[in-house]
Amino acid sequence: MKTVSCLARLIAGLTLSACVAGGAHAADDAACKTIRLSDPGWTDITATNAVASVVLDGLGYTADVKTLSVPIGYQSMKNGEIDVFLGNWMPAQKAFIDDLTKAKAIEQMGTNLEGAKFTLAVPTYVADKGVKDFADLQKQADGFGRKIYGIEPGAPANANIQKMIDANDFGLKGWELVESGEQAMLAQVERAGRDKGDIVFLAWAPHPMNTKFSLTYLSGGDAYFGANYGGAEVHTLARTGWPAKCPNAAMLFKNMRFEIGMENELMGAILGGEEPKAAAKTWLKANPKTIEPWLAGVSTLDGKPGLAAVTKSLGL
Repeated sequence: MKTVSCLARLIAGLTLSACVAGGAHAADDAACKTIRLSDPGWTDITATNAVASVVLDGLGYTADVKTLSVPIGYQSMKNGEIDVFLGNWMPAQKAFIDDLTKAKAIEQMGTNLEGAKFTLAVPTYVADKGVKDFADLQKQADGFGRKIYGIEPGAPANANIQKMIDANDFGLKGWELVESGEQAMLAQVERAGRDKGDIVFLAWAPHPMNTKFSLTYLSGGDAYFGANYGGAEVHTLARTGWPAKCPNAAMLFKNMRFEIGMENELMGAILGGEEPKAAAKTWLKANPKTIEPWLAGVSTLDGKPGLAAVTKSLGL
């Protein structure tokens, strides 16, 4: 145990700092070696899961990433089949979180990203025609084909759009929500752009779509996506009981914080065809100081200093 090791060092006359440098936590039980993560198929969560996987590898753990839609991923946390989720976008997923909290199925591990946003957008050439607010959509209904392009079926944002249509807010009664995956939606945006066609779709940051396309986020959707163009935070969740069972690994996830620029860069590499873990490792090698606060108080699975192990695994 790490605490016993530190005590022995103190008895031997070594400094307390030597113990702290070695990590404040005892090694996790071997049953904690495999950590099950959920990925809804969103590139931002693919990127952060990849970063977490690289760090976990260096610590002697194994990340088992399962691709699951948001509802199924949350149900899997409730069933004890998923340990950690890095993609709790709030407030968009509030209904899910309220349900899981009521069922005492999750524990909040902290905020891993600030400054995100998530709402409807149009290409800037469409905004230049006067579509800058949700209330402007119906004015160009024929050009849009009365369609709003969303992401994968079951996503909370899609449910918000459908609710808006059903309520006839902004005069959208009779419009169609087109559900598809992230990449299929963005391919549709790209096709529309070739002919300067009208299209309205879900957009968010971080995402390289913000640099690939000239976009205008629509105002007026606060009731469905929140203020400040769907201003959001992304939280890390764990299934109830997992942090107590695996406190060392839990400390890593509590410490992990990401930035918009970091995720944009990683997502661009992944969408460009790079394997996610390879992209994550390349980024971490180029930005080694990022991992220092993440590994504060974190050891390897077998109780050795975590920062030294991960640094070595990155070839630094």
